[in-house]
Amino acid sequence: MIFNSLPFFIFIGVFLPLYFTLKSKARLLLCLIGSYFFYGWWDYRFLSLVMFSTLIDYVVGLKLDKEEKGSKRKRLMLISILANLGFLGFFKYFNFFQESFISILNDMGMQAHPATLKILLPVGISFYTFQSMSYTIDVYWRKIKVEKDLIRFATFISFFPQLVAGPIVRARDFLPQFQKDRTFLWDRLISGTGQVLWGFFKKVAIADSLAPYVDQCFQSPEGFSSSHLLIGIVFYSFQIYCDFSGYSDIAIGLARVMGFDFPHNFRTPYFSRNFSEFWQRWHISLSSWLKDYLYIPLGGNRGGSFGSVFFIVLPLFLLSIFWSDSIQTTLIYLSILVIVSIITAYHMRKSEANMVKGFTYMNNMVTMLLGGLWHGASWVFYFWGFLHGTYLIIQRFLGKPFGHLMTAFRFPKPLQQAIDILIVYFFTCLAWVFFRAPDFDVAITYIQGIASLESFTITSIVNKFLVLKGFILIGMLLFVEISDFKFNYSQLIQKSPTFRVMSFVILLWIIAFFGSFGANAFIYFQF
Repeated sequence: MIFNSLPFFIFIGVFLPLYFTLKSKARLLLCLIGSYFFYGWWDYRFLSLVMFSTLIDYVVGLKLDKEEKGSKRKRLMLISILANLGFLGFFKYFNFFQESFISILNDMGMQAHPATLKILLPVGISFYTFQSMSYTIDVYWRKIKVEKDLIRFATFISFFPQLVAGPIVRARDFLPQFQKDRTFLWDRLISGTGQVLWGFFKKVAIADSLAPYVDQCFQSPEGFSSSHLLIGIVFYSFQIYCDFSGYSDIAIGLARVMGFDFPHNFRTPYFSRNFSEFWQRWHISLSSWLKDYLYIPLGGNRGGSFGSVFFIVLPLFLLSIFWSDSIQTTLIYLSILVIVSIITAYHMRKSEANMVKGFTYMNNMVTMLLGGLWHGASWVFYFWGFLHGTYLIIQRFLGKPFGHLMTAFRFPKPLQQAIDILIVYFFTCLAWVFFRAPDFDVAITYIQGIASLESFTITSIVNKFLVLKGFILIGMLLFVEISDFKFNYSQLIQKSPTFRVMSFVILLWIIAFFGSFGANAFIYFQF
């Protein structure tokens, strides 16, 4: 069941009146049953995975609460992590690693044939798995108290507004909100409905309007001019932003109507002036999860110079490019080299203290590589993570934003900030090409098509009506996001009934006029 579909509107129309009619445990039970119904609408068999994650982490949490011995507590935490990652790895990456292994054998001259087994990917498994794991880890670290109510814990894991595409809500932020019974409040209904409408505007009006043009570009990039392809990647950058942030807005708005507060998941990421800032603004719940549960445990920001770890990885990586006959094989070599370099640095750090300095860069790279693989079982996602890891390393190595390399020209501060934003956006779009392309051949063809500057004219653009419509919608989005910093529309909606009615009517009219109502699935459902 997706938000922009008739079944969901029927579901929410029945669910919300019942939700506010019931009280306490009955309401919580309704929320759990409704969440299972919402998720089971895709395939009821997927419910067993949600229930499995729920039960194992609930039991592990109870045992962690009673266990005082450090070694046993660590084993319990590892049981939770291995169980969750085991299921995630099997369902999400079995087909991926099978195909990659067969490709390697074929490259080595060995004949290998794929197995007939194909594993179906459960919707949203990456989101609820990470959410469930964060609870167990926080209980292990004693950052939160154990949740002893199974119904409450199960509702936390399966809460339908954010179950399949986030935001990934931490137990310490969400579970305490179940302690208080929620009452119907007009202020919450108004502000929540406003955010839901804004999310539908992003998804139905912008993302789904840009999708046909983007799909056309990536299906056969060799058939279009440079200007057509350039517009295509700009459109994709806004398609994926509006699609994903639109889902987050709808989820956060629905939760607010129901009485719950979720943190923002996006904060105008394309206005970032460096890549660290970009990851503080884009998919905030995932980037903060990776920071707290992966980057910091790996060592975080220890060190500040170009460590010898990368003097091991970089030359070998460059050699592997010439040695291998496919980018896919190169990336496999890279992942092996990263692991070997970490182990080498770990064993050498006692005798050579400066080896530790390289861990900062290595931690950035490992975090982004795993962040790339989190998005999907494909080497293009892995390479997307590699590119962002490289951006962060170069930025840290330079010690200042890329655009500040041009400070010799002494541009005024606003212009310099604009240069920083444009440079970050350019390299982000470069990475988006690999994220969107089905494989490396298409991605390289796409980039070559833009770089050739062949027929770089307005007349060479196909579907000019779609282009005009797309830029009008993007202009609306940017106008609202930029002006919102100054006027704070959410506060105006709360305080001014006139502005509220005007805003809702305008949004509904734009959605009706520009929207695509084919019940298109959200992009991040595949992750």
